[in-house]
Amino acid sequence: MQLELINERGEASSQVEAADTIFSRDYNEALIHQIVVAYQANARQGTRAQLDRGQVSHSTKKPFRQKGTGPARAGMTSSPLWRGGGRIFPNSPHENFSHKVNKKMYRAAMACILSQLVRQGRLAVVEQMAVDSPKTKPFAQKLKGMGLESVMVITGTLDDNLRLASRNLPGVLVVEPRYADPLSLVYYKKVLITKDALPAIQEMLS
Repeated sequence: MQLELINERGEASSQVEAADTIFSRDYNEALIHQIVVAYQANARQGTRAQLDRGQVSHSTKKPFRQKGTGPARAGMTSSPLWRGGGRIFPNSPHENFSHKVNKKMYRAAMACILSQLVRQGRLAVVEQMAVDSPKTKPFAQKLKGMGLESVMVITGTLDDNLRLASRNLPGVLVVEPRYADPLSLVYYKKVLITKDALPAIQEMLS
C-alpha cells in the first residue's frame, strides 16, 4: 500500500510504499484492548502494602470478659472486624501484576493499531526529523509550523540533539522503532515515522 510522505513543513510531497501486512490489517478491537491493558499492567510496580492482624500494633489481652457484656465475643483487638485491626487479605509489595503476551499477539496488535491510524489519517511518513541544536524552542516552532501539537515521532536514529530538544515538550514523544509501544500509538493524535525508520518497523512486526 501507499503511505503519505510529507516534508519537514508538513506538506504532502509524494507517497511511499509500505507492507500491506503491517499498515493494511483488519481492525481487531479486542486484541488491541488486551495488549494495551497488558502493557499498562506490566508497567505497574508493587509499591502498596497493608498490615495483616499479626503486624498491626495491638495487645494480646482480651478486650472484655467473655459473657455478660452483650457484644460479640472478642479475643484481641487485632481482629479484622475491629477498627484499627489487620486486613484479611492485605495488599503486598510483592504482588505480581504482569500479563503474559505472546510475540505473535503483540506484533498483530501493533499492526492493527498502525493500520487503524492510517485509516484515520493520523499516521504519515516524514522525510526526516532533525534539528541543528539541542534547543527546545526551535524544535517546538518546527512542530508548530507543521501543525502538530500531540505527536509521536518514530525515528531511525535518535541523536542527542533531537532527544534533548524534544524531552521537555509535554505533547511530544520521540523514540526509536524498538521503543514504540501500543499505549503511545493510541494516545498521541498524530504519529510520524521517518523514512529511514519505516523498514525497521516492518522488519520488527513482520
